[in-house]
Amino acid sequence: SSDFLARFSARKIGSIRTTLWMQFAGFVLLTVTLRWVGGWGHLFDGSGWQPWAWGVATGLLNAFSTLCLYRSFEVGKLSVVAPLSASYPALTMAISFFTGERLTGLRLAGIVLILIGVVIVVRGEAITTESVEEAPGAANSRVPGIGIALLSALGFGVLFWVLGNRAVPRVGFAATVWMIRLTSSVATAVFLLVRRQPIWLPRDAKVSAWLLGMGVLDTGAFILNNLGMQLEQVSVVSVLSSLYGAVTVLLSAVVLREHLRKVQWV
Repeated sequence: SSDFLARFSARKIGSIRTTLWMQFAGFVLLTVTLRWVGGWGHLFDGSGWQPWAWGVATGLLNAFSTLCLYRSFEVGKLSVVAPLSASYPALTMAISFFTGERLTGLRLAGIVLILIGVVIVVRGEAITTESVEEAPGAANSRVPGIGIALLSALGFGVLFWVLGNRAVPRVGFAATVWMIRLTSSVATAVFLLVRRQPIWLPRDAKVSAWLLGMGVLDTGAFILNNLGMQLEQVSVVSVLSSLYGAVTVLLSAVVLREHLRKVQWV
């Protein structure tokens, strides 16, 4: 649902600035409410610098992965880069397997079906989008966006494993999100300033409402994802959370009446 709102905001102020203000809105909201939605975890309980270090590390990894994702959308063909970036749970699952996590045959079959489904749905949407407008800069690149899309998938794949196995146990499921929001906001702001791109919000009530909604939805989803990782296998939760792409496509079809290909409905 947050990514659905992002479509409207990105067209007004750009995808990177949308990311910045969504992150910052989530940070402010979570700062006010963290006491009631999971607490400060191990950040202020005398655990020392390690929880803070893990929080900053996950925040930087999240910022890197997100910026790579949007950059791949900017320079590459969506039908190529979108499925690549959406395949990150396969890496999370592989790392989990090699670090000792084992899945039953039934769960493994379900995970494979979900991964295939997500890639098909996202690829179908990307092809539809490209029929309207070709990705900027794609024609000028020999391999448009593939490398940076793979970097995005690599970053998110590692991020979700680190969250479930290192950061959440050492920081706290909600406190980790607070650290990610703080670090990612700073990193994205620095990125915009270095590229000399506009950083401030326009005086538009609709944009502010969209960003506030994104901050609530995206931050809430991240908290629930981390809580799930405390209760279930990391590979299972990371794959289930990757269904967000399918939800965005479904909302576009129902609310905006965007055309879906038959294979996407399947």
